[in-house]
Amino acid sequence: MTQTTRSFALWGLGFVCLLGLAYGVSDYLARQWVPRDQTGFEIGAPFTLTDHNGQQVSEEIFIGRASAVFFGFTHCPEICPTTLNDLATARETVGPAKNDLQIIFITLDPARDTVAVLKDYIPYFGENITGITGAETDVLALAKAWGIFWERSDTTDGSYTLDHTATVFLLNGQGRMTGTIDIAESQDVVEAKLKKLVARL
Repeated sequence: MTQTTRSFALWGLGFVCLLGLAYGVSDYLARQWVPRDQTGFEIGAPFTLTDHNGQQVSEEIFIGRASAVFFGFTHCPEICPTTLNDLATARETVGPAKNDLQIIFITLDPARDTVAVLKDYIPYFGENITGITGAETDVLALAKAWGIFWERSDTTDGSYTLDHTATVFLLNGQGRMTGTIDIAESQDVVEAKLKKLVARL
C-alpha cells in the first residue's frame, strides 16, 4: 500500500468514525429530549398562603377553573387597579361560563397588603376575585417561581412603591399556563382571550 493510498484509507476510516459519533450523539439527544405539552407548560411552585378571607390557599386553587393570575400591590396607583378592573369587566362578557373563570391577585407587598387590607380592596372589583398574601419570604419565593420582576423604589414622602411585571397569566383548569395578557393589549383582545380560555375547559 502506497503512502497516498494509506492516507486515503485513514481519512475514510476517520470520516466513518465521525459519522458514527455524530449519529450516536444525535440519537442520545433525541432519546433524552422530551417535548413539552403543546397545550401549555408548568409554571410556579407549590405554596401555602392566605386569601383575603383569611383562608389557607395552595396551588390547588388553580385546579378546576380557569384562572387569570396577576401579581401587584394595593398601593399601586394605576396599573394594578386598572388591570383588575379590565379583567373583571372582560369576565362579564364571557356569559354563563364566567363562573368557570376566577381572577387571582397575588400581592408583591405583603408587609402592607395584609388580609384585612385585601379584604377591603378585592370586593371593589367584583366577584370571583381572590386576593392572596402571606409571609414575605413565602410570597416573594412564589413570585420568583413565576418569573416575576419586582423592585422597590422609595418615594419622596418616605413611603415606597414597586416596579413589577404587569403580565396577566392565563391558566386552564389543570393549572397549566396557556397564554398571557400584555398590559398594552386592548380590551377587545382581553375579552377574546378570556372567552377562548373558558371555551377550552
